[in-house]
Amino acid sequence: MTRLSAPAEIGGPNRRTVLAKPVEGIAQAEHFALDTATVAAPAAGEILVENHYLSVEPAMRGWLADKSNYSAPIGIGEVMRAIAVGKVLASGDPAYAEGDIVTGWFGWQEAATVGVDKVIRKVTETDLPVSLSLGLLGLNGLAAYLGLTIAGEPKPGDTVVVSTAAGSVGSAVGQIAKILGCRTVGITRGGAKMALCRETFGYDAVLDYAAEDLEAGLAAACPDGINVYFDNTAGPISDAVRQQIAVGARIVVCGTASISSWDPVPQGPRVERDLLTKRARMQGFLAFDHADKSAEAFATLAGWIREGRLAWREDVLEGIESCPDAIAGLYRGENMGKRLIRLR
Repeated sequence: MTRLSAPAEIGGPNRRTVLAKPVEGIAQAEHFALDTATVAAPAAGEILVENHYLSVEPAMRGWLADKSNYSAPIGIGEVMRAIAVGKVLASGDPAYAEGDIVTGWFGWQEAATVGVDKVIRKVTETDLPVSLSLGLLGLNGLAAYLGLTIAGEPKPGDTVVVSTAAGSVGSAVGQIAKILGCRTVGITRGGAKMALCRETFGYDAVLDYAAEDLEAGLAAACPDGINVYFDNTAGPISDAVRQQIAVGARIVVCGTASISSWDPVPQGPRVERDLLTKRARMQGFLAFDHADKSAEAFATLAGWIREGRLAWREDVLEGIESCPDAIAGLYRGENMGKRLIRLR
């Protein structure tokens, strides 16, 4: 039975989600196990955080299964790597006080005693829901804002196409592009997500990649071509988009959610001719590379939220027991909005 976590305390129990066996493709519930450790007191340079929400990211698939990923693989028996938000219960560092709300690499566990190098930031937007620090005011919002503005370079009047348009990153990209004066076209799947894209996230046009001829739909929705493509999927969706890019287009590669495994590397159309003939640019983007711009980005995003210009949706699972199947559920398309696990 799923239950919310009791308050954490030094010497008390700490329930955790650990990797139980190697993963190929998308991690399923059986790849994880729940165990219980003891909450440790922080040493000098460490803090003890009581986690309130845990994040579930599409990128977790790569952290577990990809041999050539941008981060070290997670080992058997290790706590699942994850960003979380919680409250500092005890501190061994003068920069952090008891009661501070912080986000960081605290893992899928109820409490984390970690070095302060694992902290991403203190949460200062106390007038906004704390869960937003894992969504619009977290890595997702940062990837959307910086990926679009730095790599996408949108200009007023541009047509911006976004895959996984109803997701936590895609929905933010679409809304930010609208704020910046662009026309937006979202790609998603299913009537409910299409309605969410239109009615909540304000896309000018929405296409269902599973129910229509995507190339024909893009040609009709983007008669002057696509100036910016924010790619969260790779695969056949992106192959179709590239056929419609305009001269000078910018393609931002932020995710590869449609590819279940990169071993062996899947084969598909060659991209060189599209980029050559349209004099286009295709650029991979990781928000981690732009930490120096994060404070300004969060301030801008928080301002837009307070002004009512950015909407969000959350898909909240309850309790640490929800962790093992959370990634698989994400790839099954179950979530309507940012997927989170609430502990407290």
